[in-house]
Amino acid sequence: MADFLAALYLLDLFLLSLYGLLGLLTLWLYWRHKDEELTNPPTSIANLPRVTIQLPIYNERFVIQRLINAVAKMDYPRDRLQIQVVDDSTDDTSAIVTNLVTRYRSEGINIQHIRRSNRQGYKAGALANAMLEAEGEFLAIFDADFEPHADFLINTVPHFLSQPKLGMIQVRWGHLNDKDSPLTAAQSIALDKHFVMEQSVRHRANLFPKFNGAGGIWRRTCIEDSGGWQADTVCEDLCLSTRAILRGWHFRFLPKIIAPAELPTGITAYKNQQARWAKGSIQCLQKYSSSIIKEKNYSLLARLYALLSMSAYATHFLLLALLILQVPLLLLDVQLPSWTLLFTIIGLSQPILFVLAQKQSYDDWLQRLAHFPTLILVAVGTAPSNGKAMIQALLGKNHPFVRTPKGMKPGKVTDDGQYRLPLDYVFIGEVFFLLYAIAGLIIAIYKKNPAPMLLLLMSLFGFGYVLFLEIRELLPILLLRRLVKN
Repeated sequence: MADFLAALYLLDLFLLSLYGLLGLLTLWLYWRHKDEELTNPPTSIANLPRVTIQLPIYNERFVIQRLINAVAKMDYPRDRLQIQVVDDSTDDTSAIVTNLVTRYRSEGINIQHIRRSNRQGYKAGALANAMLEAEGEFLAIFDADFEPHADFLINTVPHFLSQPKLGMIQVRWGHLNDKDSPLTAAQSIALDKHFVMEQSVRHRANLFPKFNGAGGIWRRTCIEDSGGWQADTVCEDLCLSTRAILRGWHFRFLPKIIAPAELPTGITAYKNQQARWAKGSIQCLQKYSSSIIKEKNYSLLARLYALLSMSAYATHFLLLALLILQVPLLLLDVQLPSWTLLFTIIGLSQPILFVLAQKQSYDDWLQRLAHFPTLILVAVGTAPSNGKAMIQALLGKNHPFVRTPKGMKPGKVTDDGQYRLPLDYVFIGEVFFLLYAIAGLIIAIYKKNPAPMLLLLMSLFGFGYVLFLEIRELLPILLLRRLVKN
């Protein structure tokens, strides 16, 4: 039994080390391609094509005015710009949109309010429906939490004009509220690593680049040629991106162009967002892994990079497995070989990517990295919810698209609770893993075995921190409901 558990533990470490190697590869490719900057091609106003900006929203009363106001100020010829507010809302958001649309139409702006009688297909279905009325050759997409700069189109559209096979341009996400709390600061570090390092490498080294769902612009014929928006995964952006790449379309990432967006302010909303991304990535892996493996127009390295990137959320599941195996190994006094330290060294490549992304992006990068420990705690503490989402994807369980609440202030109840996500039963799993880590620490101290201390302490503080944030977030809502009931 001891040998079997030790073998499972080593296999787990090996699988985790693959993602460490992915980080080393990303680091090497970033330095290899870091000087490949793309300047905005010269163009005249007369040559600019028609563009449609699509704003897919669902119950966004706190942020919709900011979004529409920003898009209405877009610096682009009005006779070639259309704005579609793609609205599936069921609350007073629609009334707010109606007033804004009426106001801007009176000012001569071509803006439409598109409504559906149902939410079939969720965001993918809404975008597919809106395309039927879209006038533009190019379609820019912004989610409700964005506040794009006025020069977004001027800085992106010209790239398409001399590149007929360029199907999509993605820009870097900025952060409107990264200094609101340790949680938002931690999220900004994670997203900066993804965009500054991973997206730069994906696009410049042609490693199956992808669209991030917003802050990008598509060539309409690329979407149509790739099969359009499909709703059989909860990551419609990764789904369409992969199909477009397999169809031979090219993508481009512009890291110097920034589209600011709001980060989830509550841990429940953040967990929901991450779980949706985890599930959607696994769904796309199931859907396209065979096609990616067989795609001969891309190198073996590119195909492996694509598959590992799609499966990256598996690290959460592997972390939980590592923790579960730790306690019986302690009880059986199993001593792992010293060469397992190599796996830890390989894993250091991922933290280096976080640090380098901050250094490349901000003058105050050292101050921002003060929240890196918070990111580690949140990454560990959200492992149960991401693991649950992955299992649902693998089992093929139906999973509706659950919106991430936006515009909510941390620690405050700004409404009757309908915009806040409920606490689900994964909370029980988080409590279990917290207690399990405590038990492991007690055993390790009793056995005088310091080797597993780092994993156990990370688990203790990670699950404890996330549970603390959840309880702090839930209590005001429960108190409000109790007062209303009484």
